[in-house]
Amino acid sequence: MQHVAVDLGSRESQVCIRNPTGEILLERKVRTQKLPGFLANQPHSRVIIETSAEAFLIADAALEHGHEVRVVPATLVKTLGVGERRQKSDQRDARKLSEVSTRIDLPSVHIPSEGSRQRKALCNSRKNLLEARTKLTNYVRGQLRLQALIVPGRASSNAFPANVRQALLAHTDGMPVHLDRVLQSIEALNEQLDALDEELLAVAKQDSVCQRLMTVPGVGPVIAVRFVAVVDQPERFPSAHHLMSYLGLTPGENSSSLRVQHIGITKAGATDLRAVLIQGAWSILRHRRTTDPMGIWANALAERRNRFVAVTALARKLVGILWAIWTQGTTYQANQSAADNSERDVAPM
Repeated sequence: MQHVAVDLGSRESQVCIRNPTGEILLERKVRTQKLPGFLANQPHSRVIIETSAEAFLIADAALEHGHEVRVVPATLVKTLGVGERRQKSDQRDARKLSEVSTRIDLPSVHIPSEGSRQRKALCNSRKNLLEARTKLTNYVRGQLRLQALIVPGRASSNAFPANVRQALLAHTDGMPVHLDRVLQSIEALNEQLDALDEELLAVAKQDSVCQRLMTVPGVGPVIAVRFVAVVDQPERFPSAHHLMSYLGLTPGENSSSLRVQHIGITKAGATDLRAVLIQGAWSILRHRRTTDPMGIWANALAERRNRFVAVTALARKLVGILWAIWTQGTTYQANQSAADNSERDVAPM
């Protein structure tokens, strides 16, 4: 089996092919868009790619043509010797990856399915629109404070731009044209976010897994769709605790010699999914603290420790419940969620 290392570029990619003994058979530049055709003409090979924007597209093409694929994490390639002694070029990188592949079976990141990537792209579009609206809203509030004006209301409310206009028009300086343009942008973002929320809801309703996940309190279309997009294949996690660790919701450790110290959660892995799970946990703690077993447990923990510890622990519990529902094909059962309300692995954010 030959080893095909590809150093991907936006326009051109460097390819280095070695035989099993490590001898270089071919080195050349290939236009990135033509890589699928190039790989189709190669015999059964192991294709090694470093993680990048184009990596999964090329990985799909390689798998389609019967090759083995290793998408190597960018954090690992340096330890393999890529860029050592401050000597880095596309040719050197491809040579190094192919040479290492002839000696060891390189680890690969999970290659998500096409559906998983589409769901993730949809969620990321919503996230970026939200961030843009938040930035513009904060800018408007800052401009209002220059005139000692405070306008109530949230950016998500369609009334916010109207309230700002009303407050400024009643002011002696009137309504600046440049600020009105910002308010128009916020209104446009509100419309786009409403449309995206409807699209997310439609995607969730068409997916049987998402429907079952949304039976859990605090879990709506945003959390359900992003959870399915990130996990993709639940069987790749041996247990719920492995998934919790993957999402960075397990306590870290800073121990040495006789000293054993557990610290806050690792915050490794899927940042965006962890963030929406935390939001879902806050929703449960605020609105279900007396009606749902999870909320009652988290509220009791908050009284003993603090709310931030309780929310983090509740987010971790949510992961376990969602993973169990997915793998077991069930829906949310409140009495089962109350069965394991221990404080094991409780850690601050």
